[in-house]
Amino acid sequence: MPEASPNTPSPFCVLGQVAGRELSIETGKYAKQASGSALVRYGGTVVLATAQASDEPIEADFLPLTVEFEERLYAVGKIPGSFLRREGRPGEKAILSARMTDRPIRPLFPKGFRHEVQIILTVLSADQMNPPDILGPIAASAALLLSDIPWQGPIASVRVGLIDGRFVLNPTLQEMEKSRLDLVVAGSREAILMVEAEALEVDEETLVQALEFAHQEMQAILDLEEQLLPLAKSKRDWSPPPSLSEEEKEAFYRLAVERGLSTVLQTASKAERSKGLEAFRKALVEEALPLREDGTKDEEKRPLLEAAFDELVRKELRRLVLEEGKRADGRGPKDIRPIWMEVDVLPRAHGSAVFTRGETQVLGTVTLGTGRDEQIIDDLGIDETDPFLVHYNFPPFSTGEVKRLRGVSRREIGHGNLAKRALKAVLPSQEEFPYTIRVVGDVLESNGSSSMATVCAGCLALMDAGVPIKKPVAGVAMGLVWEGERHVVLTDILGLEDALGDMDFKVAGTRDGVTALQMDNKVGGLPREVLKEALLQARKARLYILDRMAEVLPAPRPDLKPFAPRILRLKVPVEKVGLVIGPGGKNVRALEELGVEVDIESDGTIRIYSADQEAALKARRRIEELTMEAKVGEVYEGTVTKITPFGAFVSLFPGTEGLLHISQIAPGRVERVEDYLKVGDVIKVKVHRIDERGKIDLIRPELEGKIPPRRR
Repeated sequence: MPEASPNTPSPFCVLGQVAGRELSIETGKYAKQASGSALVRYGGTVVLATAQASDEPIEADFLPLTVEFEERLYAVGKIPGSFLRREGRPGEKAILSARMTDRPIRPLFPKGFRHEVQIILTVLSADQMNPPDILGPIAASAALLLSDIPWQGPIASVRVGLIDGRFVLNPTLQEMEKSRLDLVVAGSREAILMVEAEALEVDEETLVQALEFAHQEMQAILDLEEQLLPLAKSKRDWSPPPSLSEEEKEAFYRLAVERGLSTVLQTASKAERSKGLEAFRKALVEEALPLREDGTKDEEKRPLLEAAFDELVRKELRRLVLEEGKRADGRGPKDIRPIWMEVDVLPRAHGSAVFTRGETQVLGTVTLGTGRDEQIIDDLGIDETDPFLVHYNFPPFSTGEVKRLRGVSRREIGHGNLAKRALKAVLPSQEEFPYTIRVVGDVLESNGSSSMATVCAGCLALMDAGVPIKKPVAGVAMGLVWEGERHVVLTDILGLEDALGDMDFKVAGTRDGVTALQMDNKVGGLPREVLKEALLQARKARLYILDRMAEVLPAPRPDLKPFAPRILRLKVPVEKVGLVIGPGGKNVRALEELGVEVDIESDGTIRIYSADQEAALKARRRIEELTMEAKVGEVYEGTVTKITPFGAFVSLFPGTEGLLHISQIAPGRVERVEDYLKVGDVIKVKVHRIDERGKIDLIRPELEGKIPPRRR
């Protein structure tokens, strides 16, 4: 670091090597009014993190944590492409990066902490080699450690690639193009807390090894963060919300069990279970209210009993699983809910399917578009467009609720991205299937695993649309209940099991391997055996679901739907691209008046899109005429365009004409060309010679051999 001037704050910086590149964490120089701030550099990528908490707690039954990931386009030397030419709301990548930080830091706040916490991650520089997303958890962890906010960190994060059969730590964006695995892992000293992965059918054993590799490699980053501890502020004093004593909680639990809580919990229907639990809660709280000396009920205890009810529900659900092998809907730990599905459900969609598993139902649709429909990406990465879109919608009616529709939530962005990663691995190449593809998953009912149902519905819709995917893909959400030495892995978890369990483990893939993985761990370190058990149990469930999907639609349809655009593809010489476009785009506009869309690439590739096959064929013929090249020996039907004393000029096709010399018009001596030809005559001519300047000499094929070709 350069020597500081007398007026420059004295920063503190720790340095280390991660994957052969320098990682530094600096504090004490920037954003000093924040409770905690840290500047993280990795290669040429720089992220500033700040952590701030409100002075007073708020009335809430959850941790009010917000993580913002701010991408500044000056970080890559770009001016925003929006109308206002400034950054607007976060893009999809920024939202996903914020979630990648939120998920591992959230479980480490103390239970009952109700002060608003805001983490802001600002990308100040991005070298487009080292992606900033994995620096988010590191920077947030450092800022929280340095702040006065109570938090049980540190954590670190790394990315793992699989290139040429070996694991690569923090591969660059360029190296990732050759990788079969994109695995991001965040964790503490003891535990893996968060996993996000995209893979090209990687087997379960390799994934377990990759997770172990990641956790081992992040220890060096944790060492760096711990060097900041001497600079940390004293943690603020805070008080958790008032609650029942442990003795009162135990008595409340015993009363609930005596009154039949387990029977209410094991109601198969979500709606009936919710109504039953609400009625049970009201009656139980009323009965448990203690009496004052005057004989009236102690109403001050009511909110404490209300708050304790969720805790005793969690305790009883976990007991049922661990001791009796029973779940909330009566299933065993490995059982999958009943499945039914149908395809081709919408008459105008290019592909559609409904996938239902228990009380979770998703309508999947596919729309095929042209190159003009590709998503334009205005972020810090190296990709500028994306031809594959997956959108997930979670309307309030899917859970029987009434809420305002306020646009797409971060959760919807995250679930859509997970489904996209799962399906992306089996898509055909752009050369094989040059369409822009949009998959939409509309959740019609939800009781757990709606993102994995979106994978299944989206896959069926792709096959219904005739997209030649390589293999079908399915997904399932796994859960875990862990107490002491006992644990049970749950297959196809309900929403209630997700909320009250110790792990949410979503796995998607084909018969041959995993294509997407997402895990959030709410307990300490998971042994290798438990991780492998969960992955293998998920594989068995996935194969069962794939078998059921094959009963409905075993393979992609051989043809596109009637309303889907057809694509004709041709390639022209690069120097002919201007002819196709025409002056000011005149020729392209004329082609599109036929009812087609035309995409022209700089390498001469031309794609013609149209739902009308005849219009597409007509457009192709016109392009071929515009770009045809005369070949020696070929015979053409040409049109006489000009008469001269020395011969006739004949147009072979638009933009190309040759000279039929007067000596080649007829046998014997021809005195006047006009005696044999006139402008507009259509005659057969043969290309005899093309000189180095491109000038074409023609002869009459029927007179070949009867008249010697002229010599130049």
